[in-house]
Amino acid sequence: MEDVDHKKLIEAALFMSQSALGVNELVGATGIMSPGRVQEILRALVDDYNSRDTALQLVEIGGKYMFALKEPYASRVSGLAVGPDLSRGALRILAYISKNPEVLQSSLVRIFGSTTYDYIKELTDKEFIETKKTGRSRKVSTTIKFKEYFNV
Repeated sequence: MEDVDHKKLIEAALFMSQSALGVNELVGATGIMSPGRVQEILRALVDDYNSRDTALQLVEIGGKYMFALKEPYASRVSGLAVGPDLSRGALRILAYISKNPEVLQSSLVRIFGSTTYDYIKELTDKEFIETKKTGRSRKVSTTIKFKEYFNV
């Protein structure tokens, strides 16, 4: 590989990616052989974006990194973003789950009715939530993808 600025290469990889990237993913994508060096560059990039007078920031979510907009810019232009393509009912359920971590599926059904099962399937298929068997019900919680997508 020709002489390339590793910091700019990692910045370009993060910019092009549609999802957050971890250190090992960046090692594979950039060819930088040292995970420690990648981590060092990521810390420098986070500091750079925090100190710049820009609407962008580099955020870490669950050990992965992605670009996001700083407030108040994010809320002012969020209407331009492509929506998650979720039904209205699924969005209601997802909002409830995000405010009530590890809620039981049986509680959701009691609150929202039997259509909840369809919404749970929709949200699970799109990887915004995960369920784990707990007794006769299932615990429902949001995923890393949910946090990345909705920047929470």
